[in-house]
Amino acid sequence: MEIRQGLMCQSCGMPFSEPEDYGTEKDGSKSQDYCFHCYQEGKFLDEGITLAGKIEKNVKFGVQMGMTEEMAQDMCRKILPALKRWKKE
Repeated sequence: MEIRQGLMCQSCGMPFSEPEDYGTEKDGSKSQDYCFHCYQEGKFLDEGITLAGKIEKNVKFGVQMGMTEEMAQDMCRKILPALKRWKKE
């Protein structure tokens, strides 16, 4: 699989930089849209979560990575609603 530079998970916004970053489809092939944190074997690991819930979850990760809560919230509110998984909400 070719790494598609500059693209990100269409669920959480994680950038793809390594082949291992991609999730998997039901048939075991790599997902073109979703990372391994969000999507495995053709299913979302957090199936049923709302956009608001995903933002809250990602803010916690951002804070753990050293961002301020305000910075993480601002980033998540800007990026996540534009991603493929959330555009329908």
